[in-house]
Amino acid sequence: MRAIDWARPWYAPWRARGEVVAHAVANGVPLHEALDAAGPAPVRFVPQQALPPATPYERFVFEMRQCPVRPGLHDFFNGLVWLAMPQAKSALNRVQAAEIARAGIAARRGPVRDAVTVFDENGALLQAPPALWQALRERAWHRLFVQLRPLWREAQLLVFGHALLEQLAAPRKGLTAHVWCAAQPLEPGADADAWLASQCRAEVLAGKPFTPLPVLGVPGWWPQNENFSFYDDSHVFRPRKTPEPTTTTTSAGPART
Repeated sequence: MRAIDWARPWYAPWRARGEVVAHAVANGVPLHEALDAAGPAPVRFVPQQALPPATPYERFVFEMRQCPVRPGLHDFFNGLVWLAMPQAKSALNRVQAAEIARAGIAARRGPVRDAVTVFDENGALLQAPPALWQALRERAWHRLFVQLRPLWREAQLLVFGHALLEQLAAPRKGLTAHVWCAAQPLEPGADADAWLASQCRAEVLAGKPFTPLPVLGVPGWWPQNENFSFYDDSHVFRPRKTPEPTTTTTSAGPART
């Protein structure tokens, strides 16, 4: 927990409850108990040992309404997202469980389970003026971050994926979110949670309605991007190679067994 710098902008939405849980853990409380005490949540947090061998994690969470927790930042942030966005997390878990019931566990997850995993681990919600969203969809990085930079004052970005929140404890330039265009203000809570949950349907997720965004490029999120040469790194800010597929939706690490 000491690795977390709560002053970072990406942690601001998670700070209030996160500091409470982190303080409890620092004082010897097991992480699953600290998360439970910070509830309520639609699942009960339990030790990792509660997950029976060879049982799919997502199916166990869905059927038992229990979320196995390991020590460390990964499950710490997963717990925080469960606490703050319970409807969305439940919807994603419900889709995963339905796909497992339909197709079982195979070497490849299939498009729906793959999309759920991508967003659950590395997703973010972006509410932004249309011009910013269009530039992002086009991977027009200079226009997005330099020419339209003043518009970012009207934008909100909420990192949802717990793996990305974990990785941002040690920020590096290449960290990339898969963003969904949001139709609600982005404070973790009822409105954003309900909207995201309503979008988490198999037919929507199968189309992977996400767009990659290198998060340290967001104005105000990283001091180095004040120098616009920051965006010249084509290994991070990559041009789009193929046309963006047409979609009618309002949009924006591996699964554990």
